[in-house]
Formats: sequence, structure tokens, C-alpha cells
Amino acid sequence: MRFAILGETRAWRDDGAEVPLGGPARRALLALLLVRPGEVVSADRLADEIDPGGALSAHALQSQVSRLRTALGSASLIERAGAGYRIVADDDDVDACRFERLAQEGRAALRDGDAERAVTLLREALELWRGPALAGLAESHTAQAAAVRLEERRLGALEDRIEGELRLGEHRAAVAELRELVGRHPLRERLAGLLMRALSAEGGQAEALVVFEQTRRHLADELGADPSAELVALHRELLSADPSPSPAAPPAQLTSFVGRAGEVAELVELLGVARLVTLAGPGGVGKTRLSVEVAAAAADDVCFVELAPLRDGGALAQVLLGALGLRENGLHLGNGGQQSVDRLIGALSDRLLLLVLDNCEHLVEEAATLVARLLAACPRLRVLATSREPLGIIGEHLWQVRPLDDEAAARLFTDRARAVRRGFAADARTVGRICAALDNLPLAIELAAARLRTLHIDDLAGRLDDRLAVAARGSRTADERHRTLRSVVAWSWELLSEAEQRAARWFTVFAGGATAESALAVCGTDGETLESLADKSLLEVSGGRYRMLETIRAYGAERLDAAGEREQARRAHARHVLELVRTADPHLRRAEQLKWLAVLAAEHADLLAAVRWAVEAPEAETALELLASASTYLWIRGAAASVAPQAIALLASLDALDSAGSVDSGGDALPDRLGEEYAACVLLAASGEAGRPVWQRHRAQAEKALTAAWSGAEPGRYPAVLLPWMMRNASEAEPRGAFALVSSQRDRPEPWVRAAAEYVWGFGLLGEGGNAAAEGGFGAAAEGFRSLGDRWGTALALDMLASLAAARGDRATAIALTDEALTFTEQLGALEDAADLLVNRGDHVAGDDAAVARADYAKAADLARRAGSATSLAAALRGLGDIALLEQDLTEAERLYAEALDRIDPYWIKGLGNRVRALAGLGRVAEARGDRVAARSRYQEIAESAAVIGASTQDALRLMGLPESLVEAVITLR
Repeated sequence: MRFAILGETRAWRDDGAEVPLGGPARRALLALLLVRPGEVVSADRLADEIDPGGALSAHALQSQVSRLRTALGSASLIERAGAGYRIVADDDDVDACRFERLAQEGRAALRDGDAERAVTLLREALELWRGPALAGLAESHTAQAAAVRLEERRLGALEDRIEGELRLGEHRAAVAELRELVGRHPLRERLAGLLMRALSAEGGQAEALVVFEQTRRHLADELGADPSAELVALHRELLSADPSPSPAAPPAQLTSFVGRAGEVAELVELLGVARLVTLAGPGGVGKTRLSVEVAAAAADDVCFVELAPLRDGGALAQVLLGALGLRENGLHLGNGGQQSVDRLIGALSDRLLLLVLDNCEHLVEEAATLVARLLAACPRLRVLATSREPLGIIGEHLWQVRPLDDEAAARLFTDRARAVRRGFAADARTVGRICAALDNLPLAIELAAARLRTLHIDDLAGRLDDRLAVAARGSRTADERHRTLRSVVAWSWELLSEAEQRAARWFTVFAGGATAESALAVCGTDGETLESLADKSLLEVSGGRYRMLETIRAYGAERLDAAGEREQARRAHARHVLELVRTADPHLRRAEQLKWLAVLAAEHADLLAAVRWAVEAPEAETALELLASASTYLWIRGAAASVAPQAIALLASLDALDSAGSVDSGGDALPDRLGEEYAACVLLAASGEAGRPVWQRHRAQAEKALTAAWSGAEPGRYPAVLLPWMMRNASEAEPRGAFALVSSQRDRPEPWVRAAAEYVWGFGLLGEGGNAAAEGGFGAAAEGFRSLGDRWGTALALDMLASLAAARGDRATAIALTDEALTFTEQLGALEDAADLLVNRGDHVAGDDAAVARADYAKAADLARRAGSATSLAAALRGLGDIALLEQDLTEAERLYAEALDRIDPYWIKGLGNRVRALAGLGRVAEARGDRVAARSRYQEIAESAAVIGASTQDALRLMGLPESLVEAVITLR
């Protein structure tokens, strides 16, 4: 017999037939005896546990035992023993006992370092569970105590199994399960630690840090306890890891690579001496797949950039920044006057990297111009491009990608055929004839082979002959091969059902692929249809997203136009993206911020496509709602400039509709209810490189609209607009209106709005010289943002609090606050902000430990270079200049200060402090050399710069971190 209590109590005979146990009393009796097989359970206890009400007499119990024996078919299985009963069964015949043995052996194997054996044993143990242990015995104390013990061991076995899987490298598969387990057991630190490790291994270091913070809060709130030493150590390990974002990796390949191993080796060798290699050839010949394999074989870091979705060549530099994992601006929303190309050059100037640009043909002029500039400025950069035509620049090595040879083509066909039809075998001549008909083009071969799921190979060959009118062929030109591929795509398309054709042509509106949920919503289809399209190689699926090869997408887009459905599909796509960003927006200001930033980052290309369509349609209302709803994401992620061209175009179209046509009337054509959306659009337009004139034209009207939206009893719809509005206006000559608008929201009941208002209020107090009062405002802001889990606002407020603490001489507090802010900036991937904070920390410790300060400045310089941020690099160089001056190396100090000044935008307020400190350093160098005229000149420049922030010169200089002796020198000598 075999018995089970891990779920409903059941029994089976040796032949596998289940035993009909009867009613709940008999099942309860058997379960209580099986808790500990072979041990005697008293009759009184059995009666009390089966019926706690006391209605089960000794005679009734004996009757139940007799019936159970009859059901089991053997009286000897249940024995009378003294005043009770016991069941005669081996431990391995009871699932609970077998589970405990296997779990123990699995844990021992894990402890001994044999992760593979441990996972095998633990999976076998966990598969024994069919539901809650001892189900149906809720009123039995014995059963419930045993159930609690078994459930605890089950959870421990789950943890052991997952740890074993992580040791075997199965991080990605473990994340989803761990998320669910951590959600159900938020106080279980081992689960939290496993999730942190799994996320970190998959590149989600920031998200792993969020898990720690959530666990810490749960422990504090529920138990009043701190995290264990092990979890704290793991947290520190993650914090000390390199915060640099990873560049985009080549797309994961789900199929084998056939026929080009020699080419891969030759191309890797060629890239060792050539800095630009272009893989050229017709569509479907395998350029992208070849580039992926070359990238995988390269020894250097690789950044893979898919250019097919990009329609605006002017945004190419911004797309490359995004692919490198870099932001266009920091958390303070400025970029120090840098253009995207300059930032890109700064990030790549000393980096050893292979940049893969896939599908350049539709942007060949823009790609050629940018690649030429990058290669000239970045000596360690190499570029591998794929295109249907050469880039045509000096130094380009052209590699013509040709169709597969006959043997490789046949192998590819057979490999893909076996993937859809188990045991596929065919006459080599038939396979060769099919491949020849397809010109040995890999994509055509894959499309044809996918049809063998439903077609016999002879039928497939006949249909292709009819379709392509194949005769014996000699050499084929690229144009002819393109016609062949188009015919095969059309043939494969025509074999689709109407529902499949509709879903496929509507899918072409996606720019960056789609999740199943998005594809279902936009295409109006079902999961079975999507899977069918993937089976037929019309779609690829990887990493939870469906994608369509560009050759197929181009054909599908033609079919969409032919069906007269383009506008309908584009509108459905835009509405879906709008709904997504609307849903995400409030989450971006709360603890789940990182999760939703990642969700929207995956949809970034589709956001741009939706905005572009709405602007060009034109559907101004949809475009404004898209921009406003996405603005929080764009600002926190540092990607506002990516939508600036469309925002500028939208405002131009509104100007054209504006009958007044005066300078101050921009936006008058809009209904009042869209005032906030209009203001957000103006801000986003101003973030672009051509945004200054637009800002000057629309600023006054936008402030009027924003004031109207936030002056009533009800709050506005887009609270995150308030912070960038204040920051953008801070560098203007008359920022008072913006400060007054935001700070007037301090009494709002909405916590985020109140925190933002306190933050802005703090700056107003600073301008009046009230540092102590300002500290109260920034402190309230930090607490408000922190309580919501918003890392963006918290980091901004903590940075200001640290500056004020340093200004009053409290270095310990300044360092602690800076460290906390640094954690949040690293979680958000804000390299330049992390660099700035490291500079600040270096400033706080420089007077006590020059070596520690130098290390912080050097690390900051490294981060700033990777981010391509000239202003952040200038700050780090200024700090290193301070150390050189401290060590009396006047020549080195002067060089570093001068280089810092060359990199700082003198008109950007965020760079003002480091500009002042660099000028002060040069003044001190001049003083050390006895040149009081030069020193006076530098100090006069400082006084003029300090006047910009509106406080007294002394207060302004103290706030910027200048030591008191230097403040006095400036005041005296200016």
C-alpha cells in the first residue's frame, strides 16, 4: 500500500488502484495514524481528535477502524496495541515520511556542494505535495501541529531547491517563483536573500536593493527587529558592486546557428585589426544572426543596438545612449549644456567596446555621420554594422553576407524541420531542391520548414515550385534573391488563416516587440493565434516578448495598408500605450518605482512610436495625454530629450491652430482641461537640444495653465510636473512664480505633492538666508518621499540636507546623508548623480583623510566618464585639484582646476558650486605663488557667481561648501 497525507488523505494499492476510504471520519482516522507510522495512538485521543465534540464513542471508533480495515483490504495493516491503534507501514510508503527523507538528503547534498544532486532530490521531494498537509483536519490539534511542521519543512526544502538552482546558474527561472514566495512570506529573510541574489545575477542590482529595503521595513514594522547579519552582508555586497548600467546585449537566440562558423571566426579576427566592419546583403540572408554570433564570440564588452524601429535619424545618438544604459540627464534634470553626441563621445572616449548597429539601411547617412565621428573621437571603439548598403566612410571593411552553401542550407532546413516534426527525415535531393528554390536564404528556409508541422515535404516542395516557378538557376543577384524572399514571405502569409493574417498585420504597429498582454490587446486576438504565428516563424518569442523580423514586418505593414487598417491599428496601439503609462504613473512615485520603470523602459520604443503617430495624425489631445502621462517616467529615467522633437512639433502645430498668433498665446487653441498636459509638453520640449526658443515662447502661458490646474481645491493630475517646473525655472532671471506655485501646495493632503512642496519651500528659505528653517523643509521632504518609497525625491532632498549639514560643520551627518542618497541614485542608475555624491562625500572627509577623499574623487571621475557627463567629471577633477593643492603640488592643482572649468557650463545652476570652488582653488594657487592680483580677479568672479542664487555672498559660499577661511578671503579680496 501507498499512503498520502500531503494534501487530502488518500491510499493506493500496489497495482495503482485507489482505495475508496469512505467518509471524513475514516479519512481522519487514517491520517492521524499516518502522522507517525508504527507509533501507537490511544483510542481516547483518536476519538477526541476525530470528533472534538465528544460524540464518537469507543464502540463507534472500533466500528470505524473495522470499516477502514475492510476498505484497505488487510486487517493486519491496522493493529490494536494496548489502549490504542497503530498502522503497520514502512516510512517510504507514506508520502510525508518520504518527503522528509528526500528533503534531508537534498539539504545534505547542498551542504556538501553537490548542487545538481541536491536539486534532483529536492524536486522529487516537493513533487509529493498535492495540497495543504493533512487537509480536512482543521480541528485536530495533532494534525495541525504536524501540518505546521511539514509546511515549515516544505518551505525549507523550497529554499534549498532554489539555492541549488541558483548555484547551477538558473537565476532567471527562479525570479518569478521567488517574488511570489517573498510576497507570501515577507518576514522570511532567506527567501529575500535568494531573491536579491537572483535579481542581481540577472542585472537587477537596483531591484535587489529594493527587496532588502522592503524586507527591512517589514521586520521593523512587524517584529521590531533588524535584518540578520547575513542579509546585511549581502546588502553591502550589492552596494559595493559596480553600479554602472550594462549595455544592451545581443538578443537571445532560441535556435541553433548553422553554416557560418568559419565566417564568425574570420570576422572576429578582422575586427581585431579593423575598427568598422559592415555586414552587407539582402534581407533574410542572415546579417543580424551573424552579427549576434560575432558579438557573442567577441572578447570585449558588446552593445547591441537594433535600429529598425527608429524612424528619426536625428535621435540616433539618444538611442545609442539608451542602449548603453546611460541617461541623457541626471536626477536634477539638467545636462550641463551637453548635446547627446558629446555625452556619447564622453562615455566612449576611453572605453573598449564593440558597438553593433543592426539594420542601418534606412538611416545610412545619419549612421555614417555618427559612426565616423565616434571612431575619430573614441580610439578603443569598434563598430560592427549590418546594412543592405555600405555606410561609405573611410576605413570601412565591407563583408558581403551571401546565402548559405548547399550543405549548410540543407542542415538548416533539417534542423528547423525536426523542431516542428519529431523524427523528420527526408530524401536529401528533395531537401536540396527546396533549398535551391529558396536561394539558400536562411529566413526563407526557416519559413518553409515551419510549414512541415502541417504539410508533407513533397507537398511543400510542389507548392514552392508552383509559387516560385523554379527552374535550374545559376548565380543569382541580390535583387532576384529579394524577390524570392518576398515570394516566400507572401506564400507563407497566404497560408495563414484570416485571424492569423489580421493579428500579424496589426502586430506590425509595435516598434519594440510586445508582451503577450499588449499583443492581445492591440491586435484583438487570442493566445492560441499568437502561438500559431510563432510556430510558423512569423513571430519570435523570447524573454516574455513577441517580436517580428524586419523583413516580415515590412511585408505585414504593406498588408496593413492594403487592408485600409493602418490608422485604426495605430490608434489602438497609441491608446494601449496611453493606458499603460497612465497605469504606471502613480506607481513611479511609490515603493514599486523600480519595477514600473523597468516595465516602461521595455516599452520605450513603442512610447516614442505612439507619440510620433499622435503628433503626425494629428491627434493633439492623445499626443498631449501620452506626453504628460509618461513624463514622470521620462524625467526619473533621464530620457525626456527622447520625446523633445515630437513635443516641439506638437507645440508648433498648436501655434498654427492658435488664431491669436501672439508670442504669449501659445496653447490658447487647447481646451482648459488640457492645461497641465500642455505645461508638461512645454517642459519636455525644453529638454531637447533645440528647446530653448520653444521654452521662451511658451513658458508664460504654460505657467498660467499650471497655476490654474493647481490653484483649486482639487489637485492636478500630474504632480510630478511640479518638480521639473521648479528646476527648469530655477536658472531663469525671474523664478519666483514657479517657486510660489509649487511651495503653495504644502497643505495638500496628497503625501507626494506635500513632500515636493516642502522641498521647493526649502529653496525659498535658503534664498532668504534661513538655513535652519530650510533644513526643516528639506527634512520634511525627505521623510515624505522616503515614506512613499520614492527614491528620486528622497535622493534630491537628502542631497540638500547633506549640504546644509556640511555648511554648519556637521561632517558625520553630511556623510551619512550622502551615503543614503548614494544608495538611491545607484538604484535608479543615475551615474552622474552618483558621481556628484561621491564628490560631495570626498569634500566632507577631505580635511580629515585626504586618501579617502582622493579615492572618492577618483571613483567619481570614473563614473562621470562612463556616464559621459562633463559637469560631473569637472566636479571630480575639482576635488582632485583640492587634494593636489593640499599636498602643495601647485602645478597639478592648477591643471586640474583649469580642466574642470573648461568642462562646466557657466550658465547652469547645478554646476555653480563646483565652478565657484574651482575658481577658489585657482585663487588659492595664485595666493600661494604671491600673485594677489590674479587671486583678487578669481575671487571677484566667485562673488559674481554667488550672486546668482539670490542669497548673501557669505551664505551662498557657505552653502556651496567653501571653508570659512576661504569665504572670508573672497569677501576681503574681491
